[in-house]
Amino acid sequence: MKTIQQEIDERTNLTGTNKLELLLFRLGEDPLLQRSELFGINVFKIREIIPMPEITAMAGSSPHKMGVVDLRGQIIPVIDLAGVAGCTPKTGLNILLITEYARTTQAFAVESVEDIVRLDWRQVMSAEGNSASGIVTSIARLDGENSERLAQVLDVETILQQVMPAPEPAADVAQSHTRVELRPGTVILAADDSLSARIMIEQGLGAMGLPYLMCKNGKEAWDQLQGIAAKAEAEGKTAHDHVALVLTDLEMPEMDGFTLTRNVKQDPRFAGIPVVIHSSLSGSTNEAHVRKVGADGYVAKFSAEELAVALRNALRG
Repeated sequence: MKTIQQEIDERTNLTGTNKLELLLFRLGEDPLLQRSELFGINVFKIREIIPMPEITAMAGSSPHKMGVVDLRGQIIPVIDLAGVAGCTPKTGLNILLITEYARTTQAFAVESVEDIVRLDWRQVMSAEGNSASGIVTSIARLDGENSERLAQVLDVETILQQVMPAPEPAADVAQSHTRVELRPGTVILAADDSLSARIMIEQGLGAMGLPYLMCKNGKEAWDQLQGIAAKAEAEGKTAHDHVALVLTDLEMPEMDGFTLTRNVKQDPRFAGIPVVIHSSLSGSTNEAHVRKVGADGYVAKFSAEELAVALRNALRG
């Protein structure tokens, strides 16, 4: 019988199909409803799953940072995910999820691991406006459109920013004096489902002096492009006269970044518009898919200076 770790190792080829696989886990009882809810993280973020090892507490650590573990010579920070979510584990924090995310490696302590499920991104609905804490980016319907079994997909970017804040990207750009020029009358159309990621992208683009339209997911960006194309046609222009470049995340509810990129590249109305993928999902597998769907660039989150370079290179074509 396959272990969950073996399942993770074998599932590496879903990108580009508007599908994802979620690792489902539990964090303990919710204080209000007093029941244990399901949470999820994209399998692509998981490097490995291990039983809880000995943790070394670090003096002066921020709340919810439990300390560090030495994993085969690599010192990895451990985050109390149950504490972040406000849950109370009944059997303790028994499992560590080792994740690679936005150029960093960290471990999330959880109570138990349940399953891996394969979903279409259309089964994943945005949770924005329904998550008081802002750490849940979307809600997954696990058994189809009419499912009552739901899982909360965590916004890892926001959690990491809360527990281990990174430098402001605007300061990164200001220090490097990096600016990017667009053709007059054009904008960057950006899409990202994470609130904290959108804030950082907006700060970075603003510091570069770039006008932009920000969307909350790939479908919203695609709908925006449809409207822009219709307006441009009525004016006797092209969509490229209004949109200089599309900047998209990969993981997004309803339509992922690979599907958005493929749609843009296959539609003659958007000829000439470069697409840059800006994602915390890195590695050779994802970068190969980036090339396969025709994206003009790929940059890992979050370095405003590297983002500026990627944008400039794509705009030069």
